[in-house]
Amino acid sequence: MKRPNPEKLQAQCDAFNSKYPIGQQVFVRMDNGEQRFTITRSEAQVLSGHSAVIWLRDITGCYLLDRVTPVQEKIGG
Repeated sequence: MKRPNPEKLQAQCDAFNSKYPIGQQVFVRMDNGEQRFTITRSEAQVLSGHSAVIWLRDITGCYLLDRVTPVQEKIGG
């Protein structure tokens, strides 16, 4: 298995954080494949040098940033 590149992971987080604030509406692909609507509750960050992750409202734990798709137009009020 290829080792993660911490610099690339940090660049991925920095790009997400520069474009989307905490509170951004997103869809996340859950472990079972379901797409769930939620809101970010942290900035994206590199977890233990191996994964770009983000914490999400009403979801336990963090999810890989690769599984998160920002909503382009605000949903709801």
